[in-house]
Amino acid sequence: MVVTVDEIKTLRDLTGAGIMDCKRALEQAEGDVEKAQELLREVGMASAAKKASRETNEGLIETYIHTGGRVGAMIEVNCETDFVSRTPEFKALAHDIAMQVAAMAPVYVDGVDAPEGQDHDPEEAFLLQQPFIKDPSRTVQDLLNEAVGKLGENVRVRRITRFSLGE
Repeated sequence: MVVTVDEIKTLRDLTGAGIMDCKRALEQAEGDVEKAQELLREVGMASAAKKASRETNEGLIETYIHTGGRVGAMIEVNCETDFVSRTPEFKALAHDIAMQVAAMAPVYVDGVDAPEGQDHDPEEAFLLQQPFIKDPSRTVQDLLNEAVGKLGENVRVRRITRFSLGE
């Protein structure tokens, strides 16, 4: 099947994936944009698994203060290079995760951080297992995996803190 430049551009705008990745996904999906997006997500997850052991010593601290100033969050999101930490995509990811922390009040980043012997509902207590507030069909971990695929580096949420007046 021949894929047009406009189809590639449309998929690239939707996913942020590379041009050749978009072309291959569209060819595999026989022009079906939704199926091509799913294929790119799967590639992103595989890419994230390969890069999970890489060191993440760069990144940024992001804050989010909800309207009215009564709830806020501060997070540390890490990546492999300072170049990636300055990209608009990385900054938007960090902002979205800080907003998630402010809105959903997770206690831990993931199950590894939780002390043993305590029972927690994973979707409430662990940030990475929560449904993403902007798209509940995906988890925050899915969001990170997609970022790894787009940015080409390992990305990790290191620390989270939520502040609320009166708590």
